[in-house]
Amino acid sequence: MRNAETILSIIRERGRQKLPLEDIYRQLYNRDLYLRAYSRLYRNDGAMTPGATSETVDGMALTKIDKIITLIREEGYQWTPVRRTLIPKKSGKLRVLGLPTWSDKLLQEVIRSILDAYYEPQFSRHSHGFRPGRGCHTALDEITRRWRGVKWYVEGDISRCFDSLDHQVMLSILKENLHDNRFLRLLSNLFKAGYLEDWKYHATLSGVPQGSVVGPICSNIYLDRLDQFVECVLLPTYNYGDHRKPSPPYMALLNAARNKRIAGNHEEAKKLRQQAQQMPSRDPNDPEFRRLWYVRYADDWLLGFSGPRDEAEQIKARMKEFLLDELKLELSQEKTLITNARTEAARFLGYEIINQDADDKHCRKQRSLNGASGLKVPVDVIREKCSKYMRHGKPIQRAELLNDTDFSIIAQYQAEYRGVVQYYLKAFNVHRLRELYQVMKLSLAKTLADKHRTSVGQVIRKYQTTVPTPHGRLKVLQAVQQRGEKKEPLVARFGGIELRRQKDAVINDRPPEVYNSLRSEIVQRLLADQCELCGSEDNCEVHHVRKLADLDQPGQKEKPLWVKRMAARRRKTLVVCQQCHEDIHRERSSRHKSTA
Repeated sequence: MRNAETILSIIRERGRQKLPLEDIYRQLYNRDLYLRAYSRLYRNDGAMTPGATSETVDGMALTKIDKIITLIREEGYQWTPVRRTLIPKKSGKLRVLGLPTWSDKLLQEVIRSILDAYYEPQFSRHSHGFRPGRGCHTALDEITRRWRGVKWYVEGDISRCFDSLDHQVMLSILKENLHDNRFLRLLSNLFKAGYLEDWKYHATLSGVPQGSVVGPICSNIYLDRLDQFVECVLLPTYNYGDHRKPSPPYMALLNAARNKRIAGNHEEAKKLRQQAQQMPSRDPNDPEFRRLWYVRYADDWLLGFSGPRDEAEQIKARMKEFLLDELKLELSQEKTLITNARTEAARFLGYEIINQDADDKHCRKQRSLNGASGLKVPVDVIREKCSKYMRHGKPIQRAELLNDTDFSIIAQYQAEYRGVVQYYLKAFNVHRLRELYQVMKLSLAKTLADKHRTSVGQVIRKYQTTVPTPHGRLKVLQAVQQRGEKKEPLVARFGGIELRRQKDAVINDRPPEVYNSLRSEIVQRLLADQCELCGSEDNCEVHHVRKLADLDQPGQKEKPLWVKRMAARRRKTLVVCQQCHEDIHRERSSRHKSTA
């Protein structure tokens, strides 16, 4: 039997050649694909979150994989309805989140890996969401590095995209290249499995719930039709002309300046050239020149157009018509806008996109910045981030952190601050986040002062120090946690991040995958089928904990052996036999009752 990486590499090669994929269902019999899926999923926090049943990653065993494969062989696998919950969005609306059972997650990950291997080589270069090696920053890079001279931004957002994917359209797209009816039937049953909300069953008429493992790849396969429409229809239609014609007023001033210089009147020639530098060198209304750019991240897309507004309106209408007629999707009216690139800013992925204009910026004696798209940190984003640490316009302490150590409090503030700064490092006005830094620093100082019943000034004097950076030293608040004589102390710092624009800053939503034939450590231990507590070799399974901190229980005099083993190895997993696993859960339940 071939290993997982060999199977996926063969599928990937067929995807590159755009050849139909057959006999897919039989690949679901391969145990190695499930072991690969397990090694990818078990680290996720959601692996310990139950769905409609109590089943989680805890208790994972080879027998569970064999049971799934047996049901797949008999075409008797039944998808469990997902447990549905609602999470709030920034707009105040609610986003649907589906929570599958662990067995469904495992099988979905196997299906996802097959679909991803086949379709990933075929996806458009303009698509950046839910793809390895791509993310928000690569989408923004495409705008800043390739778009130039944009006059209109067409911002697009698909209303309730994940919940509105039409099942028949989805299956018809898959049928074009996946020639295996059993595999398609399995996917169709997944789409129609339904969901439980308040423990009442509801049928799924459309969409793939957010939170499902196959949801992102299915949405990319679905919306790839939109990418193809833009690339094959809109871009060829609205991209013509090698370059704009020279602007007559601009050329007239240059000719006048040249004549003045020939006549010896250098001062007048200089004034005329300076006057020309305030005007566009090319005709912005050239009817024989058009440019259209496109980028998409998940269900958000942005078009940049160089041409008249009425043609921008036509492009928006054609996008709306295609989505409605071909994909059964609707554009969000409140989020789909046409923005003047010279006077307003478009919003995309949390940034403001503007056309830069600076006549004094030159490269090789030419204006180098005019017409280039630039990224800004929106003012309302800064205010929103600051408001989390303020009340009545002033920074406040955070009472929920008062019971934590000083090290943990400073580390928590730094993690929140670093996440915002690193995302906006591509903005040319990233220095504006200095306001957020000052608010968070004062809030941190007030939290520590409240914890130790002292003043903010004394906290600053106690914890403030400086650290070196490539452009000088910066002040930080620093706490050191000692770990004994043989270990280096842990250091937590707040600050120390330069608020300078970094054009090449990239944070991938999904890091590139490394394909090799080596099994992960947890899979090797599971295949060894030996209890790591008693040495038994009888149907071993894996005991999981959500985090290592759960091993420490207050008031516990003597730690059990399984706790000592997991703590010593710093692992959240322990391979044990069924009897030892039952003893662990019996001991944990009695311990919880005693502390209740």
